[in-house]
Order: sequence, then C-alpha cells, then structure tokens
Amino acid sequence: MAAQAQAFRLHPLVLAMAIAAGSTSAVADQQTDTTAATTKAEENVEVIQVTGSFRDSLSNALNVKRQSDSAIDSIMAEDIADFPDLNLAESLQRIPGVAISRAAGEGRQITVRGLGPDFTRVRINGMEAISTSGGTDQIGGANRGRGFDFNTFSSDLFSSLTVRKTASADVEEGSLGSTVDLRAARPFDYDGFTFTASGQLGYNDLSEKNDPKASFLISDHFLDGKFGALFSASFSERNLKDQGASTVRWNNVNDFGSYKGSTTATELNEINNAFRPRLPRYDSYTHDMERIGLSSAFQFRPNEDTKIDLDLLYAKTDATRNEVFLQGILNSGANRPTTATAGSGNTGVMNVVDYFIDDTNTMTYGAFENATIRAENRFDELGTEFTQANLNFSHYLNDDLKLEAMVGSATSEFDNPVQTTLVMEKRGVDFSYDYRGAGRESPSLVFGDGVFDPNGWTSNSVRLRPLGAENGYDTAEVNLSWTLTDSITLKAGLHYKDFTFETFEARRSAENAAGVVYTPELIKEYNSGLGSQPVWLVPDFDAVNAAYNIYSNTGVFEVSKDFRRDDNYSAQEETTGAYLMASFNTELNEAPFWGNVGIRRASTDQSSTAWATVGGTAQEITVDHSYDETLPSLNLNWEPVEDFIVRFGYAEVMARAGLSAIRPNVSVSVSGSAMSVSGGNPYLEPTKAKTYDLGLEYYFGDEAMIALALFQKDINSHVQSLRETKAFTETGLPVQAAIDACNAGPSGYGDACNENLDWSVTTPLNGPGGDLKGYELSYQTPFSMLPEFWNRFGFIGNYTHVSAEMDYINVAGEVQATRDLTGLSRKTVAATLYYEHEALNARVSLAKRDKYLTTAIGRDNNDMEGTNATTNIDASVSYSLTEQWKLTFEALNLTDEVDDQWVDSSGNRLTYYHETGRQYYLGAQYKF
Repeated sequence: MAAQAQAFRLHPLVLAMAIAAGSTSAVADQQTDTTAATTKAEENVEVIQVTGSFRDSLSNALNVKRQSDSAIDSIMAEDIADFPDLNLAESLQRIPGVAISRAAGEGRQITVRGLGPDFTRVRINGMEAISTSGGTDQIGGANRGRGFDFNTFSSDLFSSLTVRKTASADVEEGSLGSTVDLRAARPFDYDGFTFTASGQLGYNDLSEKNDPKASFLISDHFLDGKFGALFSASFSERNLKDQGASTVRWNNVNDFGSYKGSTTATELNEINNAFRPRLPRYDSYTHDMERIGLSSAFQFRPNEDTKIDLDLLYAKTDATRNEVFLQGILNSGANRPTTATAGSGNTGVMNVVDYFIDDTNTMTYGAFENATIRAENRFDELGTEFTQANLNFSHYLNDDLKLEAMVGSATSEFDNPVQTTLVMEKRGVDFSYDYRGAGRESPSLVFGDGVFDPNGWTSNSVRLRPLGAENGYDTAEVNLSWTLTDSITLKAGLHYKDFTFETFEARRSAENAAGVVYTPELIKEYNSGLGSQPVWLVPDFDAVNAAYNIYSNTGVFEVSKDFRRDDNYSAQEETTGAYLMASFNTELNEAPFWGNVGIRRASTDQSSTAWATVGGTAQEITVDHSYDETLPSLNLNWEPVEDFIVRFGYAEVMARAGLSAIRPNVSVSVSGSAMSVSGGNPYLEPTKAKTYDLGLEYYFGDEAMIALALFQKDINSHVQSLRETKAFTETGLPVQAAIDACNAGPSGYGDACNENLDWSVTTPLNGPGGDLKGYELSYQTPFSMLPEFWNRFGFIGNYTHVSAEMDYINVAGEVQATRDLTGLSRKTVAATLYYEHEALNARVSLAKRDKYLTTAIGRDNNDMEGTNATTNIDASVSYSLTEQWKLTFEALNLTDEVDDQWVDSSGNRLTYYHETGRQYYLGAQYKF
C-alpha cells in the first residue's frame, strides 16, 4: 500500500506538465484559436452578480466553482448588503469540509478539512489579515494565535466568501487547510445608483431581551461611469444569557477525610480512588455587545486598460461579560496513603455521607458535610477594533502584458482593560452534587442553608487581570501577466509582508484575599435561574470597590506586567516572496483542459521577544530566526465529457509556528550538576505538508451539480514538547544567559558549567507528523423536474469525512497515544432545503459536526478531553411586498443546541454544558 502511494505521489507533476506542454504545442502547431473556457478564480470572484434570490446566489457560486482553475467553494450575497447568514462563520459552515466553533452562541473560528484556525489564512479584499477577540476561559480565552475570529464582522459588509482548498503559486503561503477570501462590496458590482437599508429586531428566548440590527449601503457611478463610490455601515446589539454547569475537569486525588464520620471506613478506598468533579458548579453568564462595521470602496476606470480600487474597512466591537459561579471546592487537599493518614486541605476535612460510583469509576453522586463553598463574580470589559486599507492597481501595458500591484495595511487591536474576579467562600456547610442519568446535562447541586446567610463569608481572592493583543500586516505586491498565446499565460510576482504581534497581561503580585472583609453590605443577591436554589449570594462589585478602591492600582491592588511576564511577548515576521506560474487553457483528446503549474519561494526573517528567567533573575531577550521555503504547486482540470470535470491538485504547503510557541520565555537554570533550559522555542520550523486532491464534478443542469472530492495531506511534523540534550550554543539563546545561570549555580561559570557543555533542553519541537485523508460529497439542485408547486423547492447539501491520527509523545520522545488531531471532527454534514416562488422565499438549514478532541492527552488522569457533537438548525423566510420593500424573518438555533465538553473517553464526564437559547429576528429591507 505504501509503495503504491509513493509511486502515485512521485509522477503526476512531471506527467501533467508533459501533457500540458504537449497539448499546448499541438494546439499552437495547428494554429487553433481556442477560446478561454475559464478564467482565473480571483477574476471570477470579482464579478458579483446580485439578483435578490437565494437560488441565484447558489447559481452564481456554482459558476465560479466550475470555471475555477483550482478547487474552491464560494458563497455569494443573495441581495444587496444581504448575506445568507448573520455571521460569516455561520455561512462558511455550509461549505463542504468546514466546521465552526462558537463563542457566546455565534460562530467564532473555523476548521477546514480537519485542520484548525491556526492552519487557515484569511484574506480581506485580497490582503491577509487577522482579527482577534476574547472569550471565556472554557473556550480558550483571548485569541493570541494566528487564528481568525469571524465574529468581529457583520456579514452585511461582504458580498462573497471563497474557500480555496488547493494551493497555487500566485497565492501567498501560510496555509495547510485553506485560504479564505472575504470580499466586501464595490460600486461597480451594481448598475449605477444603488441604495438599500434594512432593520431587524431580535429576540432571544433564554435572555428574553431584544437585539436591534440595522445596515445600509449607498453606491453610485460618476464621470460617465469611470468612477464609482460606495459606503456601507452596519450596527447590531446582542444581549445574551449563557448558562449551565461546569466542573473544570474531574480527578481522583484530593482525598476525603471520612465516610459517615469514620476516618478508617473501608468505603473510603473506593471513594478516594474514584473520579469526582474538581469544582462542581452552576454557571450564569450575561454577554452584552455592540458591533459596528463600516466599509468604503472607490473604483476608477480612466480607460479600458486601467483599474484602480481603494477598499477601506473598519469594525469595532464593545462588550461586557459577567460570569457568576456558585461551586463546591473539591480540588484542594492531598492523597491519604493509608486510612491512618489524616486528611488535609478542603477535602480532607469533608465527611462523605452518601455516594454513587458508576461502572467507569466515576463518582456521579456525592453528599458531604463540612464542605467549602465559593461564590465567584467576574466582570469583563473587552473589545476589538479592526482597520484595513488597501489599494489595488492594474494596467495593460500592451495587449499581452498586464501589470498588477497592491499595497495595504491591516491592524487588529483586542483590549480587555477590565477583567476582575471577586471570590468569597464559606466553610463547614453541607453540599451535594448529582450527575446520574439525565443529571449529566442538568446536574442537581444542593447547597446547605449557610450558603444563603450573608454572615460568615470570607474573602478567597481578588483577581485583576487586564490584558490585550495587537497584530498588524503591512503588505505590498506586484504581479506581471504575459499572454504568450491564446492558450498560455505566464505570471510572475514579488510579495512583501511585515507582520507584527504583541500581547500583554498584568496581574497583582499575589491573587490573595487582599484584606477584603465581606460584611453583608458587600454582598448582593443574584437570581441565576439555575437549580432548585436559584437566588445566590455573591460579591457586590460596586460595594467592594467603594469600600476598598480595588482599581486604584496602589498597595495590594497594584497590577503590573512584571507579575505576569510569561504573557507579555511579541513577534515580528518580515517575509519576501516570489513566484512564477504558467496558466494554460487548451485541449486534451479534443476536450477542454486547463490549469496552472508554478513555484513559489518565500523567505522569512523572524524576531521574537519575551521574558526569560536566567539563574532566578528575569531578563527580556530577543531571538532572531530565518527560514526559506520553496513550494511547487499544480492544478489540472479536464472536461472529458461535456459538463463532467476532473480536477487534480498537488502542492507543497507550509504553516508558520504558533505565536506562543516561538516566544523565548525560557527558564535557564543550574541545580547541582544539572543544567537545564525550558520554555518556548523561537527556532521552531513551519509545519509542512504535501497535498493531493482529486475531484470529480458533474454539472447536470444550469444550477445543479454532484461532486466527489478526495484529498490527502502528508503532514511532516506536529509540534509537541520534547526534551533533547545539546550544547547551549545550539539553542540560539544569548550566551550571556548561560553565563548568568552558571554564576547563580553552586560551581559558578567555568569548566563544570558553561555554554559549550550539554544542557537538557525541554521546548516545543517539530515532532512526528502523519497523514490526513478524507473525502467530500456535494449535491445541489433545484427541483425543476418535479410538478408544479414542488418545482419551487431546491436542495444543497454536503458530507465530509476526515481522518488523521498523530503520535502524541512525552518529553522523552516516547509515544503516549495515537489519536486524532485536536479540533478534527471525523464527520460533518451541511444541508439546506429552500423554497422560492415569486414574492415568497424560505429555507431551512442544518449543520452537524461530529465530536472532536480539544486535548489529546488528558489532564488529571483522564485519558483525553473533547467536545461532543452538535446539530444546529436555522430557518428564514422573506416576502417581497414590492420591488423595493421586503419583510424578513429568521430563526437561529432552533434545536437549542448546547456546548457540551467532556473529559475521558469512557466516562464522558461533564466539564462544561451551556445553552444560549434560540434567536429570532423580524425585519424589513428597502432597496432602490
């Protein structure tokens, strides 16, 4: 099997080039005037045909896919400033192979063909950008990586999305999964003066609050159609309740002290060896967010040979989030080697009065005396501001030579200036939890009467954690296209990109009680609506701040980056690239044959800065690293039978290492004769892969297609933490760090301790990779062949299956387990049934994602961690009163789907189970 695969991989590139060259030569010799059957994908995307119909938007997207010279899928706006979904990620999940993760009930990031957001590049109006936002701790918190947060933008600002699944030399490197192109509206998309405005009022059945949305677009042509200007804006509010239960994992440590009053009861062995929740708790979140989006576009066509486009984009979100918890504390204590050993910590003094352990050794029910209970109140102010400007220029120097250039800048700034958590606790109270049966999804937590008495509470901690992250791109490129013959076009280009990233976080020196004394005046009632005791007592932010001035940044409330140096780091990448590509459009066996073959060279100079600990002393260090990659690519398309297209793609691709992994936040230390380095690795190489794609597409009608796509990615490495032994000089770290660490050690700097000796180095390294394989099935058709009424319906759907297993190793390089890639759902399904007739349009859509791993090697003695499957169903209806006026109704998350996270494959132990409710929007649109 392996030998066959290797043979398959070696020859198609050479064979295809020979076929293309031979076919082109034959056509040239015969002087055949072959008319182009297709154009480059990006030029097709530029033609945005807006007709006001969902069915027409599907047809337009299908035409773009059919004519493309690479494997792509697109979504087009169905009307002016009217995208099929309210959220860009929600739209993308309709595309084969795309799955999404959500934050606060809406799509945030995407996974394409099993590869997560860090392996996907996003371009806006042809220029790479990153937008980052914040989230709760359970969904990863603030985005400090390379992934793109789609919830920054309103979909009203965009006219098309395109997912490029195969690489070509003229598209910048950086993606293993796909390149996603977002295209905002431009004035020449429309005929002359255009105006549209819409308004919607939303309602969420869980929060029982209203959410307004509004947008407008105005566009016109001037100077006899040579100049166009467009401006669009959108505004929306979301007021969301996000509630449920969580446990912050399960473990089988922190032993209880007694069972029914006996410290030597034999039942304690069974109880203390079972898994129990670390922090069984109810969670009540409220999210309030405002989102503003502005887009402008100016186009100038002084003559038929010259095009100038200026695109401006601005997006801003401002949000507050309140997280309130009431929880039992079962994660603080120690193990008891024998029943004669006294218990310690919070669990050691607890008395178990009843319990139940299931067949997976999970203690799903427990009742206790002398428990510790904590009430936690957290408040965040956070927001993202995104700006982008890019200028595109193209000019035909002559009939055969075209010059294209682009220059642009994009900046995303996430700021979380207030992240404050107040925790108060009460000891010696009764507590029980019950996750048995249906209790896994809706656990019963019962708190003793003392929890509802405002007297006797003490302060556990005051957490002040302001943070932020900023990244930016400055980009320039120039491209030349030379039409050699009717069949061959050569394209070459130079590309420059300067990427910068910086993140910060500050904290108190110790997140202790800070001297806060909780009198009843500093405590308030909070109605969570959860459990049998929904009204809780929690810290009152306003009262505590009034009494202690916790935001004074003085004394015990001083916050500083010096107290959280690990999360203060930056990186810069300066990349220059060049490519050469030949596109051809000819015939093979008298059938259309087109595609491209090319090569791209990219050179990256990377600089990363972070705080290191050297001999116990903090030092800020900067490490430089450079690497070069040569990336060939090939895309072939053949139509042997009319309307049946065979596609083949091969490419070598790369994705740059994660931003947190390349920070030099190392600890350099000497203990006795042991010299060690641990932390990040600024010398991480990009993850590289060889990709193979085979597609079969049959277009059996003007708006109909059935397709099968097979794909494989041979991923050469997977970044994991490993230990190796090498001279300090080989780490790339400043030699002075070794000298300082030696001098702080017992023997000092000299023959026994210096930079030339072997050191034990534990850092992220490019570990073993693996193969990713899968297939996509797609089907799309209007039911035109059916009788009247039924012919008004149509269907579009897809199914994707992906498999990719990696060896997960420990720091010694030993394989701990072979498991799926994190974030990979083996199966995803998307389907839409629509109805269109005269003024009435309606559709219902389904998106299903299989369960996936979030942590391959579990924590707290669980084998793995993950998220269970989700099924989301949305529906929409619109009715056109006139050519100008339309009424709309949308219903989202009709299944009231939850975010269900777990630990341990056999125990399926609940770690997080939250609902956000169903969302409805009623609106009207006017267009002229």
